[in-house]
Amino acid sequence: MQAFLKGTSTTTKPPLTKDRGVAATAGSSGENKKAKPVPWVEKYRPKCVDEVAFQEEVVAVLKKSLEGADLPNLLFYGPPGTGKTSTILAAARELFGPELFRLRVLELNASDERGIQVVREKVKNFAQLTVSGSRTDGKPCPPFKIVILDEADSMTSAAQAALRRTMEKESKTTRFCLICNYVSRIIEPLTSRCSKFRFKPLSDKIQQQRLLDIAEKENVKISNEGIAYLVKVSEGDLRKAITFLQSATRLTGGKEVTEQVITDIAGVVSAKTINDIFAACQSGSFDKLEAVVKDLIDEGHAATQLVSQLHDAVVENDLSDKQKSIITEKLAEVDKCLADGADEYLQLISLCATVMQQLTQNC
Repeated sequence: MQAFLKGTSTTTKPPLTKDRGVAATAGSSGENKKAKPVPWVEKYRPKCVDEVAFQEEVVAVLKKSLEGADLPNLLFYGPPGTGKTSTILAAARELFGPELFRLRVLELNASDERGIQVVREKVKNFAQLTVSGSRTDGKPCPPFKIVILDEADSMTSAAQAALRRTMEKESKTTRFCLICNYVSRIIEPLTSRCSKFRFKPLSDKIQQQRLLDIAEKENVKISNEGIAYLVKVSEGDLRKAITFLQSATRLTGGKEVTEQVITDIAGVVSAKTINDIFAACQSGSFDKLEAVVKDLIDEGHAATQLVSQLHDAVVENDLSDKQKSIITEKLAEVDKCLADGADEYLQLISLCATVMQQLTQNC
């Protein structure tokens, strides 16, 4: 028996030393690994409330809560890319510190299951947990948890209704922050329980300043004109602008980022193409118009993007108010038809035919 035990002990030792060797090499290789590249949107997300740009009212309320005042239930609404999620995450990190953040904050967005069952179980169970623990850095820690429901306007009415009682019942230990693009899609009983804050679209100046800072830190070659065009294309969405800038930088490989590169990345229709459409409409030739529209479809341009840019071009064009109103009404009809799944080619032909009628009627 002793010989058998000795045999087993001798046979088990080499694998242990081998494992140690493997562990040692894994540890050394882990040390030599480079840091993984992070999307610039996450890399330059505001880390504290002071870094949030252009939303003075919300920042003022959150600063008061950081100083020790109570935090109400919050409802953030506004266009995408204006800093709604970043603001509440930055505030939560400052309130709880890095250690307690994971324990005190529950974040659910549209990618998570958020039906009525989840509200009744997951959210309710989290809200009912008692608050415990203190910050290691000695700073005061608020006596509540935060539930962040991102993209709350995509929650069903039943799930929103189930949330009402939980918000009231657990008000001593839990604060809710609802984030949405359209406040009209949140049921009235929920909006009345929250302090509403509208996030304004970021001004061009603030976007340009933030993009220039990122370009400088990442050593991106881009002119002021290129930054201005990037802001125009992103339509007030800073997240979209930063993503376009990173994509354009990867595409150019260290060369200067030009307006043409941004146009290709963003999927917008070039100004030359828009001018070609107007030229074909002014010619009065339906054959020319059909050829231009066919080329547009063949090049893979999105019809909804074209409708949006044509609207801007029509508003800026030197047309009479009556002509603009007729074309704009047709643009709205086409946009609705495209949203319902209509054929892009037929809708664009119909739209351009209306533009042709209005441009040639005085000729």
